[in-house]
Amino acid sequence: MKRIKCTVAYDGTLFNGYQRQPGQRTVQGEIEAALEKICKVPITIHSSGRTDTGVHAYGQVFHFDSEVNMDGTRYVRALNSMLPEDIYVLDSHEVHPEFHSRYHGKIKEYRYKLSLNTYNPMKRHYVYYHRRPLDVAKMREAMTYLLGTHDFTSFCGNLDEINKERTIYQAELLDEEGELTFIFVGNGFLRYMIRIMIGTLIQVGEGRKQPEDIKKILEMKDRRLAGHTAKPQGLYLQRVDYPEELLKPLADIEE
Repeated sequence: MKRIKCTVAYDGTLFNGYQRQPGQRTVQGEIEAALEKICKVPITIHSSGRTDTGVHAYGQVFHFDSEVNMDGTRYVRALNSMLPEDIYVLDSHEVHPEFHSRYHGKIKEYRYKLSLNTYNPMKRHYVYYHRRPLDVAKMREAMTYLLGTHDFTSFCGNLDEINKERTIYQAELLDEEGELTFIFVGNGFLRYMIRIMIGTLIQVGEGRKQPEDIKKILEMKDRRLAGHTAKPQGLYLQRVDYPEELLKPLADIEE
């Protein structure tokens, strides 16, 4: 039995989210259907996390176990020959048998794209168009309050009793002639967390909130104090990093 790790990019526009759902077109469902044809048995994949309807990925990671006697690198070509055009496997290789795409991810990077420019229907699925001016300097100032370790209950759409403490290592805002890119790098993110942070930062940019309000919103742990949940089409899962020792097959480590 081999454990195979894959990195996959996909356009989330025409999927009902990442996670498999009966009767719905999902990224997981398409990949598992292709793997079943390759491996001749049903295969379940395990991902670094779920993305919602309309959310895209450049660096989603999943793993699966296979008894097929095939080099792990060959799954790239095999999968891409069967997958639809809005999914593309970037790499594949055998990893340590204890590797887990979800539980061993140590760093995740998400990006959100927002445009202040004239609406372009060709880009409508890949960037969020905001109709009013935004104060980028104030938004950058507000993002500094998100850095570090906090309880992000106020920025979470999940009401379950789970630990909502996360650490954000990098929060950056790039402005390329009205095309804004928000970059967040952390040890993990809660459901809707990025989109709620974006919705709140938009309110700061509009002058409806002040940058220092972010600190109070975090402290109060009340979802009602944060902004709206921004639309999904601007969100991208950029990359997931793992400990190096888990990215090698057991045989390579023993040698």
